[in-house]
Amino acid sequence: MKQWEVVIGIETHVQLSTQSKIFSGSSTAFGAEPNVQANAVDLALPGVLPVLNKGAVECAIRFGLAVEGQVAPKSVFARKNYFYPDLPKGYQISQYELPVVVGGKVAIQLGQGDDLSEKTINLTRAHLEEDAGKSLHEDFHGKSGIDLNRAGTPLLEIVTEPDMRSSAEAVAYAKALHALVRWIGICDGNMQEGSFRCDANVSVRPVGQKEFGTRREIKNLNSFRFMQQAIDYEVQWQIAHIEDGGRVEQATVLFDPDTGETRAMRSKEDAHDYRYFPDPDLLPLIISRDWIERARSALPELPAAKKQRFVTDFGLSAYDATTLTASLEVADFYEATVVVAGKAAAKPCANWVMVDLAARLNKEGMELAHSPVSAVQLGGLVARIADNTISNNIAKKIFDALWNGEGKSADEIIDKQGLKQITDSGAIEALIDEVLAANAAMVAEFRAGKEKAFNALVGQAMKATKGKANPQQVNELLRRKLA
Repeated sequence: MKQWEVVIGIETHVQLSTQSKIFSGSSTAFGAEPNVQANAVDLALPGVLPVLNKGAVECAIRFGLAVEGQVAPKSVFARKNYFYPDLPKGYQISQYELPVVVGGKVAIQLGQGDDLSEKTINLTRAHLEEDAGKSLHEDFHGKSGIDLNRAGTPLLEIVTEPDMRSSAEAVAYAKALHALVRWIGICDGNMQEGSFRCDANVSVRPVGQKEFGTRREIKNLNSFRFMQQAIDYEVQWQIAHIEDGGRVEQATVLFDPDTGETRAMRSKEDAHDYRYFPDPDLLPLIISRDWIERARSALPELPAAKKQRFVTDFGLSAYDATTLTASLEVADFYEATVVVAGKAAAKPCANWVMVDLAARLNKEGMELAHSPVSAVQLGGLVARIADNTISNNIAKKIFDALWNGEGKSADEIIDKQGLKQITDSGAIEALIDEVLAANAAMVAEFRAGKEKAFNALVGQAMKATKGKANPQQVNELLRRKLA
């Protein structure tokens, strides 16, 4: 049976975090009543002229630097001509032959744990453009309405090379790009509000064939789960269609989450169908070397550099470092925790952030920004574990207390509830003597070779100390007594 290779390229529309639109002063705030954020420029009234938003250009420069692309010293805006009811001018202002960013790369992580691997996805370009409006098809008595609030919203369209070979790689890329644009502060990444939308160009070819197959573009994927489902379905459809003797035609398709299927929307246009030409109302965009360097100096430490520093400075595994640098919020929270707990406790801090805190946030359906336990509080808790003031079991009780607002710090809760760990060997030994005397049957079982009896005796000893004895000391003293 013929083996098939999947080829995927992604185009992503990233809404830039500016207060106003790319060519007008209208607000970009989400959720306003229809058509209240569309001025004369957005409506394309006669005589109006576009004025480029400097903030949008700054966002493009930041992105170009973050992906190690070339920020073009000169780029040109073009008119992309097509007719649609929500496009007031009859054309979209975009960039074609001379985009603002050329090239670049995004590293993606595949697998997990010891099987973690990295792959580089190369970028073709990133260009500035304006968004169109939105057609509304509900509650209009069989008619459609047009909302032009989005018309003119600044976008950065980011285009990859066809480097991905599975839906898993495509999703990993989309997640990495989503994290990056949020990390460098150019997009809020809100997929539900349309701030981050992906189009997937999917084709298949026999393994070993150099020429690409005919691609179909899946439009407007606004969740990672839908992206994976849509690509997987499209791949299976194309393979089955070809094996049945059919021929894949270039087309734009939509994904229906209710059926899990893609369906053709229209035949796919080529560039010449849009009759691109330079926009006569806009001068070429000139970006000086000084402007680029100012933008570079304002960038935060990038994910790859921070990840490497976590490995080098804190001794974390590549997997832990990758997890903790998945977002700037998590990375900053972790570092603030280590500052309080101490560098020697960097690994326990990582465990608490990735496991205990993450699990509790997930259970409560909360974002890290709204965590009831701050980084300072968590660092203080880990510090008390590290200096043997409390055990891990007691720490979990204190974490719950901090989460519920029962104290301002781990130290306060330890003092208030008398949770300080018992480390006095004499006191622990006396308690163990009492436990052994009261549990002669268990002692006999252990000496008969039943290891489970030892664990039961440890449990009795910890119970006698209300969990406050140092578990390691209990184990060592108990084994010595039984020997």
